[in-house]
Amino acid sequence: MQRLVTPSAQLSVRGLLTIHSAPSALRRHIDWAIQNIVGADAQVNWQPQSLMVGTFKTKCQWRGCGGSAAEIASTLRSWHYLNFEVLEENENGGELFRFTPELGLHRAVTDLSGAVLLNEFAINNVMQKAFDEDSIRQGLLQAMGTAWDVELERFRSAGMGEPARLHAI
Repeated sequence: MQRLVTPSAQLSVRGLLTIHSAPSALRRHIDWAIQNIVGADAQVNWQPQSLMVGTFKTKCQWRGCGGSAAEIASTLRSWHYLNFEVLEENENGGELFRFTPELGLHRAVTDLSGAVLLNEFAINNVMQKAFDEDSIRQGLLQAMGTAWDVELERFRSAGMGEPARLHAI
């Protein structure tokens, strides 16, 4: 029997995986999982994460078929102790997956500039469940993944606190 392939799975996409924190013991398992999904060309270089003692961080650019980011996110979320983001981009926009142990997994569709897009279904869902203006605001923030952004922002800006040093020419 032949495997069914969606049209989006035939698209060549590029992506960026950012693991903000991972326990040392999981690094080799994560390397294997990533290389199994996007190929052996994926180079993962781990560095100590200064915000969480005993954890490591990495960034990995990759190329693959459409849906690779979803597969990476599904695989990585099974290790509860990770904080990560996976971005998949194609010529029409892409998808963004964010995960924290406290919040779980969030998926968002993005445009070409990386902005999160809310579709009609998501907005209607918020409107049906909302009772007042505050609950509409909270529902839209949830749909956009604002809580994940807030939680992961501290990792994104880690290491940027060092003052830039100017060198004489």
